[in-house]
Amino acid sequence: MAIGLTEEHDALAESVRGFVDRNVTAQVQRAALEADADTRPPFWAGLADQGLLGLHIAEEHGGQGFGLVELAVVLEELGRAAAPGPFLPTVLASAVIGAAGNAKAHAELLPGLADGSRTGAVSLATGLTGRRTGEGLVVSGTAEPVLGAVLADVIVLPVGTDAGEEWVVIDAADATIEELPSLDKVRRVGKVTVSDVTVPADRVLDGLEGPQVLDLAALLLGAEATGVAAWCVRTAADYAKVREQFGRPIGQFQGVKHKCSRMLIALEQARAAVWDAARAIEDSAEESAFAAGVAAVLAPDAAVQTARDCIQVLGGIGFTWEHDAHMYLRRGLTLRALLGPAKDWAGSVAQLALDGTLRPVEIELDDDTTPIRERIRGEIAELAAVEDKKRLAVTMGDEGWTVPHLPKPWGRDASPVEQILIQQEMKRAKVRPPSLVIGAWLVPSLVSYGTEEQKERFLRPTLRGQMSWCQLFSEPGAGSDLASLSMKAERVEGGWKLTGQKIWTSMAQMAEWGFCIARTDPQAAKHDGITYFLVDMKADGVDVRPLKELTGEAIFNEVFLDGVFVPDDCVVGEVNKGWQVARNTLSNERVSLSTGGGLGAGVPELLEFFAGRELDQVSRVEVGKLVAQGQSIDLLGLRTTVKQLSGLNPGAEASVRKLLGVQFNQDIADYVWAAQGASATREDTGALSGKWARYMLFSRAMTIYGGTTEVQLNIIAERLLGLPRDPEPGK
Repeated sequence: MAIGLTEEHDALAESVRGFVDRNVTAQVQRAALEADADTRPPFWAGLADQGLLGLHIAEEHGGQGFGLVELAVVLEELGRAAAPGPFLPTVLASAVIGAAGNAKAHAELLPGLADGSRTGAVSLATGLTGRRTGEGLVVSGTAEPVLGAVLADVIVLPVGTDAGEEWVVIDAADATIEELPSLDKVRRVGKVTVSDVTVPADRVLDGLEGPQVLDLAALLLGAEATGVAAWCVRTAADYAKVREQFGRPIGQFQGVKHKCSRMLIALEQARAAVWDAARAIEDSAEESAFAAGVAAVLAPDAAVQTARDCIQVLGGIGFTWEHDAHMYLRRGLTLRALLGPAKDWAGSVAQLALDGTLRPVEIELDDDTTPIRERIRGEIAELAAVEDKKRLAVTMGDEGWTVPHLPKPWGRDASPVEQILIQQEMKRAKVRPPSLVIGAWLVPSLVSYGTEEQKERFLRPTLRGQMSWCQLFSEPGAGSDLASLSMKAERVEGGWKLTGQKIWTSMAQMAEWGFCIARTDPQAAKHDGITYFLVDMKADGVDVRPLKELTGEAIFNEVFLDGVFVPDDCVVGEVNKGWQVARNTLSNERVSLSTGGGLGAGVPELLEFFAGRELDQVSRVEVGKLVAQGQSIDLLGLRTTVKQLSGLNPGAEASVRKLLGVQFNQDIADYVWAAQGASATREDTGALSGKWARYMLFSRAMTIYGGTTEVQLNIIAERLLGLPRDPEPGK
């Protein structure tokens, strides 16, 4: 789990991690913490020797010629170590200088910043003024706080002039620099004072504006913040595994599990946002600003939140000077303070979004996929030419277009890249495959476990969109704990008789068939003795009773099975091995670019509601926070897809996105409903107030169905962080 997604990024991160393990030792950290003044760390030359200081600098200026994504990978690893020294301020300075149009400044300054012979710093605080003379721009004033100022050889500063704000580079020797009492005692801030310093024209950074500098700072400080958060998450989880209270590890307590899971969620959102900000830096100024704003909203706060939560999990030991946790809290708080209040960044994100600037969440495929795209485009063009919708659905089902990742003949055996291209080209040609609805959950299990007769009988009409399904899994006593189901299946001649009750069954009143799990061996262990059945919803003994929900609608149902006969040829997989089939139902290798949380309202609906409205500052901040949340969720989905295309394990992104998506839909619905004021008391059918009332009411189900939020948090803690499972009853 890291910012980088490719094998090359993994190798880079591993290399930096090895460097850190050898050089940024506890002794080095503590020496910096206890030192009377900031000094260059002993490993400074090693950073240059590894090429890390010039990773993002063009080769013609002594750098490695890579990009800011690679630099973000390095910063995350150094952030894990709360590394002392001026790496971050130096690479920020070289990135800012490199973004300007001064060829002479590039040639003079970048080589020294790349090889470590010069260090740099950037002031994000204003306070200097300048006047032009025949010799250049004469600058005076004070800037504070400036990260790494005491160790800097060159300093980038904003200066207020008659022409507006301009950015200049001065030599530290021309300024008075004072170390300030710093919250982060491992890497400190300073005050820079200049008095009538003449800056020649080649040191005035042409074409550089304040927002660009802030965007670069949001990206690079955000990258280091993810490293801080990563250390905090790992430290808290590792401690929770071994620290015992009340006779068991504290990581077994749900309160601790959920806190650690929330920490991981914040970290993964921050990583996604910083990764995208690094990708966006070469795009339009508006998109870059939007991506940087999302990173600034999420990443520094993730560092602060996880550091605070880490100390809470550690308990008393986390409050001591001897433990490292306070260094990470101080680092996170300093990064947050340097970037400025999150509310200001959130307000900027809201304004950009309301003005129409959103960064598309799109996969970038290599040029070598062009021949594949052209082939797929031609095949889909033939589908688009079919005017009869029923015939089109049959063709798409029979030719494998409905679920193309499935093996032939049911799918097209499409590779991950082909799946993406098929999605993109279908969207382009406005061709829609048959909607399987709940049947989509069944299809992978039938492919894996069904007999050839079952596949022909059930798969073909399902893939054509001709057969509708419901899922008969949940019971009144078996919801999140599905393996506790009690529906009985008794052996009879030629098949089984099913007796019991299912509940929360979506669309059962319209379904032709249901896929059902029932207990065939009551003496077997909890996850054994379960069998997977296909049930004819029109069979004798099936009683479907719609459940009127709090929305006033009836999507869910309770289903009673009273001795319902299911023939042997409708058993999927082996008898008593149905739990394996059930797990497979939601586990398959499909690659998807779908975004958002699913059925509820998302960012488009949020922006539609507030379009043309005057927002006060509080509302603007809240809208910006929601937009940033929504963007990060979509980015988590994109990162999962990119990993799948690279042949890598999706990691935490998929689980985190699933949990966040439904919570986000809920948050959007609640916020917009409340924003209506007194109009929210109305539930007029067809009116705006009624639309948002339904969104708000229906959203209560989102954090329940498919596994409650609380259970999902347990799963994240146990499977991704390795925290101990809950003890079995009676143990």
